[in-house]
Amino acid sequence: MRDLPTLLAGRRRLLVTGGAGFIGGAVVRRLLRESDAIVFNLDKLGYASDLSSIEEALAAAGSSDGGAESRHQVLAVDLADAEATAAAVRQADPDLVMHLAAESHVDRSIEGPEAFIASNVQGTFSLLQAVRAHWEGLAGERRERFRLHHISTDEVFGSLGAEGRFHEDTPYDPRSPYSASKAASDHLVRAWHHTYGLPVVLTNCSNNFGPWQFPEKLIPVVILKALAGEPIPLYGDGLNVRDWLYVEDHVDALLLAATRGELGRSYCVGGHGERNNREVVEAICARMDVLHPQGAPHARLITAVTDRPGHDRRYAIDPARITAELGWQPRHSFEAGLAETVAWYLDHAPWCAAVRDRAQYAGERIGLAGRS
Repeated sequence: MRDLPTLLAGRRRLLVTGGAGFIGGAVVRRLLRESDAIVFNLDKLGYASDLSSIEEALAAAGSSDGGAESRHQVLAVDLADAEATAAAVRQADPDLVMHLAAESHVDRSIEGPEAFIASNVQGTFSLLQAVRAHWEGLAGERRERFRLHHISTDEVFGSLGAEGRFHEDTPYDPRSPYSASKAASDHLVRAWHHTYGLPVVLTNCSNNFGPWQFPEKLIPVVILKALAGEPIPLYGDGLNVRDWLYVEDHVDALLLAATRGELGRSYCVGGHGERNNREVVEAICARMDVLHPQGAPHARLITAVTDRPGHDRRYAIDPARITAELGWQPRHSFEAGLAETVAWYLDHAPWCAAVRDRAQYAGERIGLAGRS
C-alpha cells in the first residue's frame, strides 16, 4: 500500500465514526501513527467502545511528537441524535468521512433489535443528512476531494451454500436484525449518491479479528474461556463457515478504498481465510496449549451448545475487484494473525476484565431469544 500521506492527497481533516470501536480504533491508530491529519473521532461511547488502544498510540507518538494528542479530538455523539450529529460534522469540517459506527453483534441484535435500527439505520440517515449539507457548502478543491466512505459487512448478502463466494453484485438477502439494519444503511448511502450526488464509496468486509476486539466475539471468547479453564461454547455442529480477515489488513483496504476507490462503487474485502467454527476453535486451543501449557489440552473444554437462531451457514468473499483496481492484498495469513491475537489477549487480561466489567458482561451466552 502507498504511504498514507500520499493516499490522503491533502485531506487534512478526517471524521471517523465509531473510532472507539474495534475496527474504527485500528483506523484511528493508523491515521495518528502514519499521517499528520487531524482525526475527529465521533463515537457514542457505548458498551463496546474503548479508547485504550488510541491512548496507547498517542502516548507512543507523544514521545517523538508533542502535538499528537491535539490531532485526536473525541466527539461523544450518538448518530441517532440528528442535531448533535450535524453539530459534530460542522465542528469537524471534514475532508473525508469514514463511517464505521454500528451496533455489530448478531447475538445482541436478536435480543434487542431496536438499538440496531437506531444506530445503524437512523444513525446513518442522520450522518448522511449532515454530511450532505457539509459537502454542498464546500467549494473548489475541497469539494472535489471530499468523500464519504461507508463500511459494511458481508452479512448483508445472506448465506452461501457449499460453493461460490460473495462479490459486489451478489443480491442482498440479510437474515438477522443486525444484517438487515446494515443492508438498510447500505441502501441509504447508495440512494444519497444517486439522488443527491453525494460522493461515496462502500466496502463490505468479512469477519475481522485481532487485538483490542471487545471480548464478546468468537475468537476472544474462546481465548478467555480457555484461559479460565471454562467450557468453550461451540454453536450447533460447529461447521458454520466464515472468511476471517486480520484487522490491520482490513485497515489497509479501507484506506485504499476511501481515498482511491471509484465514487459510487463498492468493494468486497475478504482475507482468503475460510474456516469453519470448529477449525477456528481448535486452532485457538492448539495455540493456547503452546502459550498456556498448564491448561493443556484446551480442546477438552470445547462444548457443543444450542445453535444461534437463524445462524447463516457460510460466508466467503471474492476480493478480486479491490485487488485488481486498488492493488490490495492481505498481508497476514489466518495462522499468523491468530498467533498474534492469542498472544495479545494473554498479555492484556486486565484490559479484558476491565472492559467486560464496565459493560457488565461476564462472558455469558446471549442471543437465544429468536425462533425455536
